[in-house]
Amino acid sequence: MAQQQTACRGVTRPRTLRDSLRNFLTPALFKQAHSACPRRRRPPRWALQPLVLVLLCLTWANGDSTAERFETAKGFVAACLPKRRRPGRTVQGFHQALARLPLPVLRAVASGVRAALLRWLAPCWHVAGFVPLGCDGTRLECPRSAALERHLGQAGKPGAAPTLWLTALVHLRLGVPWAWRWGQGTASERAHLRQLLPQLPPEALVVADAGYVGYDLLRTLRQQRVSFLIRMSCQATFYSERGTRVERFRDGRVYYWPPAKHKGSSACLPLPVRLLRVRPAKGGRDVWLATNVLDKKRLSLAQAARFYRLRWESEGFFRTYKRTLAKVKLQSRTVRLVHREAEGAMLAAQLLLAQGALALRPRTAGAATPACSARKVLVAIREELQAARPRRPKAFGARLAAARREQRPRRSAKEKRVWPRRAPHQPPKPPRLLTLGPEEKARILRHQTAPD
Repeated sequence: MAQQQTACRGVTRPRTLRDSLRNFLTPALFKQAHSACPRRRRPPRWALQPLVLVLLCLTWANGDSTAERFETAKGFVAACLPKRRRPGRTVQGFHQALARLPLPVLRAVASGVRAALLRWLAPCWHVAGFVPLGCDGTRLECPRSAALERHLGQAGKPGAAPTLWLTALVHLRLGVPWAWRWGQGTASERAHLRQLLPQLPPEALVVADAGYVGYDLLRTLRQQRVSFLIRMSCQATFYSERGTRVERFRDGRVYYWPPAKHKGSSACLPLPVRLLRVRPAKGGRDVWLATNVLDKKRLSLAQAARFYRLRWESEGFFRTYKRTLAKVKLQSRTVRLVHREAEGAMLAAQLLLAQGALALRPRTAGAATPACSARKVLVAIREELQAARPRRPKAFGARLAAARREQRPRRSAKEKRVWPRRAPHQPPKPPRLLTLGPEEKARILRHQTAPD
């Protein structure tokens, strides 16, 4: 408790966005990220720190195009690093440098941010002895480029756009993402959860919906000693020792044993779990939950109902990522850039919500934590980005005189590829050209010789 209060007192209210980012993007973090970056003979034009900062600011900045947001991000980074070598000037050079950046570097940055979250948000990290983490997934649409369609494939109807699948663990009290995993649009969110198990903090409680019902997943969580609280559906089969009817069941120990797992040569042992029945206060259907926390004193029925109601924070995070940060559809058109854009946007969303949670943190452990508004935090960040952007050296009239259209000759077709689910363009057919007959010639002759 004393360490938590000391860590909380060590945070001062930042005066600028630069001071706020220093709480999470520390020099030790970039040193750790540099260790994952390959060495080069000469220093690149885009160093690691300005490259990561511009990638984050591209998600926060306001603008209709990537080039416009890049100018805002570049101006802010130049103001934050006045003594460093200036990075490149064009967005094309930035994309080339970003494509050369290994993905383990961005994952090392995410690991350092997670360590900062444990340090600064310790007073509001635990809830009733657990660290509640909601697990859920969503799809992100990608552009219809040939490279993305070839590598990502289709996850929906025939002719659908290529997509990426995102599975994220979100702290259910703060709404801040903890860890995430990427895959193709057809990826399995259960497999992603297994891959995220080594990154879980101590005393974690995984809260998920009915999409995570499965014997193999629950057995893996039990073997890894990870507490879970998962909603059950009619597809799950349980066995009770007392033979209690479903209508009278409330809370008790049962065995999860699907019929396919206790028949045949590959028979498996039943999983002892606790089945909970939560009745809504305002009517509706009952919610059935399964957990491996068998002690009712450690996890009561009321606490389990509270944790599952908090799972809505996980849905709220995906709304923040896709709507507030405008990532319903990614913009990069190559495989390397689309993965780095998605990873950088997740880091930006994590830092955005972490800054809001840090500003509203309680001074003592266990106190109520008000939830931050992601939209209001984003507006405050955009004001800082615009204030740090340097002024234009040219006058407004000179900038208007330079606003000319591109005059290069076109050497390629306007439509490069045939897009699925779109009617092919049919050019207008040529006009009909016929020959004058005797009647038409006589009519023209009579019209010419008629008196006026």
